Amino acid sequence: MHLFGLTGGIASGKSAVGRRLRARGLPVIDADLLAREAVLRGSDGLREVVLALGDDVLAADGTLDRKKVAAIVFDDPAKRRVLERIVHPRVTALTMKRAGELAAAGEPLACYEAALLVENGVADAFRPLVVVAAEEDVQVRRAVARDAADEADVRARIRAQMPLASKTALADFVIQNDGTLADLEAKTDEVFAAICRRAGVDVTRYPIPPSGKLDLG
Repeated sequence: MHLFGLTGGIASGKSAVGRRLRARGLPVIDADLLAREAVLRGSDGLREVVLALGDDVLAADGTLDRKKVAAIVFDDPAKRRVLERIVHPRVTALTMKRAGELAAAGEPLACYEAALLVENGVADAFRPLVVVAAEEDVQVRRAVARDAADEADVRARIRAQMPLASKTALADFVIQNDGTLADLEAKTDEVFAAICRRAGVDVTRYPIPPSGKLDLG
């Protein structure tokens, strides 16, 4: 089975691209969901996070309060590295487990969606790499609307991440997403057709939803 990578920046549209691929029937392994699984209530991962960051990161129901964790590690690189050392190996193990299950089921192709794929130094393990990019003002407008966030906070979060330009420089395919959702879906379909050709997989295995139009190109 061939596993290719999908990444982007805050509110660049990465998740929308992932949804489009899922709508076509492609398996998508979402690193963010696996990160949540790695620290489920009662897990060793959660116990290690609590030991490292304190009981305050727990919500009233005993689950991890991700907003509190984000607030703690945003301005503390040392604690962020500790958190990464706890979570990332578990996410890697879960990713390989999911990939093995898909391969055993006969899937020829799948996508690994991860916000920090490039930052973690594993881009070459998930080629071709697709980076979804957008202009910063577009990212800010979307994030403010989506999260009811403060513009200054959003810009600070964007600048705390690796610049999108650094990611696109390493990409095999760049999806520039400054327009409409329909535009994004059309670009996604074009890139996905190219990935299928590169992997030797028949793109018609993953039909475009009825509202779309399949161009085999």
